[in-house]
Amino acid sequence: MNNFFALFSKNQSLIYKGFLFVLSTVLVIYLLPKGGQFKYNFQKGKPWQYENLYAPFSFTIKKDEKTLDKEREAIKENATPYFDYNSEIVERSKTNFLQLFQDAFVDSLYTTSKSMAKEEGLTVFNEVYANGVIDEVYPYEQDKLIYLKRGNEVEQLAYSQFHRKENIKNRVAKLVSEKSTEDVKMLLQKLLERAIIPNVTLDSKLTEASVASELNAINPNKGVVEKGGRIIAKGEVVEGDTYQILNSLKAEYQSQVWSKSNHSWLIIGYVIIVSLVFSMLFLFLKKYRFHIYNDNTKVTFIFFNVILMVLLTTIVVKLDAKYVYVVPLCILPLILKAFFDPRLGLFVHTLTLMLLGFVVPNSFEYLFLQLIAGIVTILTVSELYRRANLFISVGQITLVYIIGYFAFFILQEGNVQLIIWENFGYFILCGLATLFAHPLIYLYEKLFGLVSDVSLLELSDTNTKLLKELSNKAPGTFHHSLNVANLAEAAANEIDANAMLVRVGALYHDIGKMKNPTYFTENQVNSVNAHQDLDPKESASIIIDHVIKGIEIARKNNLPDRVIDFIRTHHGTSLVYYFYMNEKKQNEGVNEEDFQYPGPIPFSKETAILMMSDSVEAASKSLKEPTSSKIDAFVEKIIDGQMAQGQFLNANITFKEIQTIKKVLKKKLNNIYHLRVEYPE
Repeated sequence: MNNFFALFSKNQSLIYKGFLFVLSTVLVIYLLPKGGQFKYNFQKGKPWQYENLYAPFSFTIKKDEKTLDKEREAIKENATPYFDYNSEIVERSKTNFLQLFQDAFVDSLYTTSKSMAKEEGLTVFNEVYANGVIDEVYPYEQDKLIYLKRGNEVEQLAYSQFHRKENIKNRVAKLVSEKSTEDVKMLLQKLLERAIIPNVTLDSKLTEASVASELNAINPNKGVVEKGGRIIAKGEVVEGDTYQILNSLKAEYQSQVWSKSNHSWLIIGYVIIVSLVFSMLFLFLKKYRFHIYNDNTKVTFIFFNVILMVLLTTIVVKLDAKYVYVVPLCILPLILKAFFDPRLGLFVHTLTLMLLGFVVPNSFEYLFLQLIAGIVTILTVSELYRRANLFISVGQITLVYIIGYFAFFILQEGNVQLIIWENFGYFILCGLATLFAHPLIYLYEKLFGLVSDVSLLELSDTNTKLLKELSNKAPGTFHHSLNVANLAEAAANEIDANAMLVRVGALYHDIGKMKNPTYFTENQVNSVNAHQDLDPKESASIIIDHVIKGIEIARKNNLPDRVIDFIRTHHGTSLVYYFYMNEKKQNEGVNEEDFQYPGPIPFSKETAILMMSDSVEAASKSLKEPTSSKIDAFVEKIIDGQMAQGQFLNANITFKEIQTIKKVLKKKLNNIYHLRVEYPE
């Protein structure tokens, strides 16, 4: 049992990666569509590149979406609306009219008899309500046929047969008999106008149900291809009906061919494919980004983002595939570049696209556009902490989407008349969604404890609490750190390293000297040296301890690990040479380990640059009457000595880059120590 726990403890990082691998594979397979993949790739307007294709089974030809949309629109336009006839309103209106007539008609005022006038009024009333009265204006032509529902009976009428409330006055004038005098006509017009209330309304539910019923009855098929029938010949252009037949075969293949009986084979295929993708990611990290591979948090962060993009795309495709380009997939390489490097960002982006090829329609077009957009993201987004750069890059990414889609449409359709302009709106939405990268980076920093260039910019502010404390307690060290930061930043810019990271690392690399500032020469304000009364070994221990104390202070102040790496490695495993030689004069059997920094040695370009800049800047203070030749020889000696000690073996830095760094340091030091003309007294 003890051996088991010891083995588990020793390999827990590897076990975690295995668990992450299995979990990610299961999640992605769960998200992928459970249907077979059509084994032929084809594009509209392109020649068929395979041998003659014959129908492997009988299947129906599906109508394309445009044809179905036209049929749906025709049904909606020609649909017969239903109107409700309310008889209760008619009865209330009639009662109201009779009451008004009774109150208003005085026999002595009119020559027409009351009974005759009443009969005339009821005749007009019944004629108006024969088909009903409407109040609202509906978007129908006058000769449009409609259904009028009276209780359980339905009759068909023309829309023009309805009376409008505002037309009642004119209608009464036409219908009232010539036998009636003008004053009676006027009276009946007023009374009927007051009494008649609209009693016909559109039955929206019944109308919509009728339309829905007709829409559901649309036949999605337009023919049958019999088994063995030739579908397309080699070299024939894929277009028109042939294109639709191929799409129908593809849909049939994916929906029917993959049944429950071979569902397990489908899962096995997915397991192999997804495992290969994630294996490639692990291999890349292990071979080219070993420091990331060893950090389980960073590995988890990368896998989390891949799965997140697959999840978002799957959800959008299930809701409506036409919105697939709204998913801001370029956030993935953008964020990975912000936290790691461009090469890793592009590699992970490409692997993610391989998985999404199983999810999205028109996978070739999608993969091409997203790959180009990802490359543009990597090439254009620089210095993400500058807000303007992100806006400019988002504009470029959106433009690439639009140009790429436009080119694909021309290739497939041969003209621009049928282009779907709303897709350009989706690309613009995608670009706007990409701007969410900034708050997402901040969120990831808090969740995963990572650091981006935006955070580095904040840390580079010399007014931060820690740097102000350093300038107060160890002003000489603070000034030294500023000089090193300037040298290191200039060198990093020359070899395309992360200049912001190097600058921040340089500003904080000596914060451990705050504990015993007077034991370091740059902070000694007089000729008294605190090391004069100490044994060389004890002095060396104090000097070496500034690295350990610096790490403790950094952790207490929540500095990111990427910055703490500079504190760990800025002396590598070099010797505290001055005290080592003093001890050697007194004791020939001196132990080098007592005078050696604990390391580790630099493991990146940035940490290597800091080691060179720190050593050169610190030692330059000992130069007496510096000249250009002295400075050149001095820089060569220090950096060559570090190379001879093997300090840069783990840093991915080339001899050419080291030579470039030497030139930058020489130039900068020559500028610092340039000779001035002596002014006359």
